[in-house]
Amino acid sequence: MPKAIVKRDEVVSLINDLIQVCRDGEKGFMDAASHIENPSTRAFLSEESRIRGRYADQLGQEVSQLGGKPESEGSTTGSIRRAWMDLKSSLGGGDKAILTSCEASEDVTVDTFRKALANVLPDPVNGVLAQQFEAIERSHERVRALRDSA
Repeated sequence: MPKAIVKRDEVVSLINDLIQVCRDGEKGFMDAASHIENPSTRAFLSEESRIRGRYADQLGQEVSQLGGKPESEGSTTGSIRRAWMDLKSSLGGGDKAILTSCEASEDVTVDTFRKALANVLPDPVNGVLAQQFEAIERSHERVRALRDSA
């Protein structure tokens, strides 16, 4: 049964966690795009980076409307994943290794959104999360397909 979150601070904290994974995705996709050889894959990753930045901004607006302070940075874990991706790239891992790292990051993002949506949230927040989650799932599937074809 979904857990109802009624305290404003709990909703703000949950949304701020999502902002962090979106910022991680924004930075991670941009970093990945800078290492990818395939031009169409590079364009897709760059666009996903911009989309994640917009999602973080939308979520920040939700936090502000709730009277909270929006998170502005990604997570330490996201920084570590990007450093690992950079290392694999510098060791000649190629597009497949980079896309494998992107997929692992997308796994975290999908899981974080899924857990958030398992809660009963205020309607405006739930609507924004559901819309973003649907697009994130599609992106995750595309990253997986690109990895498989690399």
